[in-house]
Amino acid sequence: MIELEDNLTHLTLNSTVGGSIVNWTVRSTGQPLLRHSDEQAINTGLPGKLGCYPLAPWSNRIAEGGFDTPSGWLTLAPNSLTDPLPIHGSAWQQAWQVVSQSADEVLLQVLCDTPFAYRAEQRIRLSGGVLRIELRVTHLAETAAWHGVGLHPYFPRRPGTRLQAKAAQVWMSDAAKLPTGLAPVPQEWDFRQPQTLPEGLVDNGFCEWDGYCLIEQPELGYTLECQATGADYFLLYCPPGLGFFCIEPVSHPVNAHHLPGRPGLKLLEQGQSTQLNFNLKYSPNVGGGLPPIAVDQLKNC
Repeated sequence: MIELEDNLTHLTLNSTVGGSIVNWTVRSTGQPLLRHSDEQAINTGLPGKLGCYPLAPWSNRIAEGGFDTPSGWLTLAPNSLTDPLPIHGSAWQQAWQVVSQSADEVLLQVLCDTPFAYRAEQRIRLSGGVLRIELRVTHLAETAAWHGVGLHPYFPRRPGTRLQAKAAQVWMSDAAKLPTGLAPVPQEWDFRQPQTLPEGLVDNGFCEWDGYCLIEQPELGYTLECQATGADYFLLYCPPGLGFFCIEPVSHPVNAHHLPGRPGLKLLEQGQSTQLNFNLKYSPNVGGGLPPIAVDQLKNC
């Protein structure tokens, strides 16, 4: 385990398990800021049982057994025992290397040759209760390929958990969890103002997002204000009856490789890069809660 610490929070991560964050907690109370990973979860060796992991060189599912590139069709095989489609790229299934480390910051790197050659880097830093994650991917193959990036954090879900995240439209999906078309955001999924999470299953992508979200955790005694850059979309996953939910900042919608115009994907030549940043600021609820910080202030944290 790698440990980082600032004056307010403590973070552990495991570079060998997909470069994943294991736990992020409040130092004074031990309250979980990401879903708590107990010993059983840690021992599975699976990033999906931990707090957060990186998605590269794409997010979520890809249909049709692959996708087209300038050099021809790229065949993909399923890569998860729980899903029939290739999902979340390949970086999450690799052991990452530590490039540098200090008390409050670590730089991780992984070199992949599947499905094509690329380098992924994660810089993770704590400062004054702000967790900053920078995910950068550089294309290394001689022929160009389509890239997308994302992060897959898991957050605690309590009865009073509230979410705010503005989106213009939502992708509806089929039984294979692939998008079928854009629709107006239904009322129960409308988070323009903070509201509790829906009771039913949500596993959908939302578009035209400004990158800002607010997570209120009154039972846990804090709020998280989050700001993403390089992510015009978010995926919301709310499994009924479980003690967590996911709001994932991503650069593209599900199955973007087969959508008209390949929205959000970038065609990278050798040596070119794409990047996503995600800042999460912890604020304790003191005297009824702290006033929200300005989004511009969060971007500069």
